[in-house]
Amino acid sequence: MMTETEILKALSNVEEPDLGKDIVTLNMVKDIQINGNNVSFTVVLTTPACPMKDRIGSACVNAIKLLVHKDAVVNVNFTSHTTSKRSDEGKVLPGVKNIIAVVSGKGGVGKSTVAANLALALAQDGANVGLMDADIYGPSVPIMFGVRGERPMMREVKGKGFIMPLERFGIKLMSIGLLVDEKSAVVWRGPMASSAIRQFVTDVDWGELDYLVIDMPPGTGDIHLTLMQLVPVTGAIIVTTPQQVALADARKGIAMFAQAQLNVPIIGLVENMAYFTPAELPNNKYYLFGKEGGKRLADEYDLNLLGQIPLVQSICEGGDIGIPVMLSDDTITKKAFEEFTATTVRLISTINAEVKPENFAKAMATG
Repeated sequence: MMTETEILKALSNVEEPDLGKDIVTLNMVKDIQINGNNVSFTVVLTTPACPMKDRIGSACVNAIKLLVHKDAVVNVNFTSHTTSKRSDEGKVLPGVKNIIAVVSGKGGVGKSTVAANLALALAQDGANVGLMDADIYGPSVPIMFGVRGERPMMREVKGKGFIMPLERFGIKLMSIGLLVDEKSAVVWRGPMASSAIRQFVTDVDWGELDYLVIDMPPGTGDIHLTLMQLVPVTGAIIVTTPQQVALADARKGIAMFAQAQLNVPIIGLVENMAYFTPAELPNNKYYLFGKEGGKRLADEYDLNLLGQIPLVQSICEGGDIGIPVMLSDDTITKKAFEEFTATTVRLISTINAEVKPENFAKAMATG
C-alpha cells in the first residue's frame, strides 16, 4: 500500500525547470489521493500557459513508478495559480497579475503584430489576457482584430463610470482607435496623450487578468515614462528587426530601461522579420534585412533572445483582414510565436520568483 509520505518523497525529485527547486518544496503538489495501486494528485503550475506542463507530468509519473511502486497507476491533474511580483497596494489595475510592455525604438518593426500574437498565444494556452493599445498616434488593434467602428460600453461601479473593454478571440481589448474616428488625426501634445493612457489604466474595467500586454508607441517619450511610473510593469519586451537602422533604435529602448528610476526589467528581445520564408518553400530562409542582427544585439547587452519571427505574406494579410496569424493556418509563423511566448512565460516566472536565470539557456536546450 502506497503512502502519502512515499509519494511526496518521490515527487521531491521532480524539479520545476525554471525555478530550480523541486515541486514539493515549492508547494506545488496538492490533493493526493491513494486507492490501492491508483494514485492521483494535482500540480499547481505558475501559469496556465506553462510550456513545461507535459515535461513535469511525465517526470511525476516516472518518479512514482521508479521510487514507490512500478505498477502504480498515476493520474496527474493540473491547475494553475499565476504568479505575480506585485508588491504595491493594487490601487492601479488591481486584478492584473502581470503587465508586459512591448516596445520598440522605432516604428515599422512589427511591434503591434508581436504584441497581438503574444496576447493570443497566451490566451490559447488558457490564460486570462488583455491587450492595451497604448500607441495613441497610430493605433493598430482595431484593424488587426477586426473591430473597426465598434465602440466600448460604459458601466457604473460604486458610483464611478468605467469603460468596458471589447472582447475578441478571448482577449479584452482597448485602444484609442475604439474611441476616436479613424479618419480623425490625433493631434495631442505629450500631456494630453499621457492623460489618455492614464484613463486606459484607471478608468477601464480590465477585471481579473493573468497578463495585460501593452502595445507601446515607438520611441522613448512621455507616454513611456508616464506608464512605467504609473503601472507596476512586470517586464518589457524589445522588438527589433535585423537591419542596422532598427538595431540602433532598439539600443535607445534598452537604454531607457537602464534608467534606475524606471526599475523595469527587460524580459528579452525578439527579432521580427528575421528571415523571409515563401509559403511554397517552407524550408527556405532568405535573410532580406540581414542575418541575426537581433541575436547579436541580445548578446551585446546580455539579454535573452526570446525568438526570431519569420516574415511571411500571411502575417500582413491576416492583420489587414482582422485575423492575426495565431488564428490562421500558417504553421511556420504560429510555431515561431508559440515558442516565443513559451520562452517569455518561463522568464516571467523566474522574474516573479526572483530567480536569476543563469542556466536558462541550458534549461531551454534540454526542454
